[in-house]
Amino acid sequence: MKIHFMKYRKLSYWISGTLLLLTVLSLIFRGLNYGIDFSGGIAMEVTPVNAEYTIDKMRADLAEFSPELQQVDGTSVLVRVGLPKGATDAQQNERVAQIKGILGEKVQYSQIQIVGPKIGGELVRGGILAILFAFVMMAIYVWIRYKGGYAIGAFVSLFLDFMLMFGFFSVAGLEFNQTAIAVILTGIGYSINDKVVNYDRIEENIRKYHKMPMDKLIDLSVNEMLRRTMLTSVSTLLAMVGLYFFGGAQLQEFALAMAFSIVMGTFTSIYISNVILLNFNLRDAEK
Repeated sequence: MKIHFMKYRKLSYWISGTLLLLTVLSLIFRGLNYGIDFSGGIAMEVTPVNAEYTIDKMRADLAEFSPELQQVDGTSVLVRVGLPKGATDAQQNERVAQIKGILGEKVQYSQIQIVGPKIGGELVRGGILAILFAFVMMAIYVWIRYKGGYAIGAFVSLFLDFMLMFGFFSVAGLEFNQTAIAVILTGIGYSINDKVVNYDRIEENIRKYHKMPMDKLIDLSVNEMLRRTMLTSVSTLLAMVGLYFFGGAQLQEFALAMAFSIVMGTFTSIYISNVILLNFNLRDAEK
């Protein structure tokens, strides 16, 4: 069955515009929910004295601090607890004492680190710079690899991918930390690969079908690659479903964000990049 994707190109603009507007409004009024990596906090590596004191029991004991717990090396647990904005050294030390008072002698302490607001701010800048650097490098690659409408279509859809990922973290209230940076970069890499594959097929078909209208040619190309696109997307989504339900609380947000990036990357690859491409007369450009 052949799907006429370009028939609904105007709808894709409305969907993209609505999501982009929602992203901008959310970033302005809600902002990002910075994690301990970026906002500052306390990180402790502890080892339970006996196996009965599980990570779930530890999480319940520290519930008032909304901790992040992560299993390390099978036995140790990394405990991360946030600090009030502008916390003084005395308040930081007091919070450490409170946590130690709750955990008591049920654990052994391997290391304790306090990430202050200044260090957190430096990590934020470093993370944003990493994303900007990746965006610029991908844009340069696309511009060199393609030309004209190809480059503009890929550039605009790539920008939309980045913006919507930030918007998802803001709207959903997911914690924005170093893992979030990795999710965004991984998702964008997945998306740009999908766009390159689609564009390669369109280039092949332009040389093959000289007189076919551009909208029909794009539909043909997308349909020819649809099976591959869907197999890749669905298999990756199934992996994220498995992570969400069986990977533990720490991986649920990662799985949600990755699932969103896969869906949006597939959408922008099929629609936004190709719809923009449709507005350029590629055959004239190649003459």
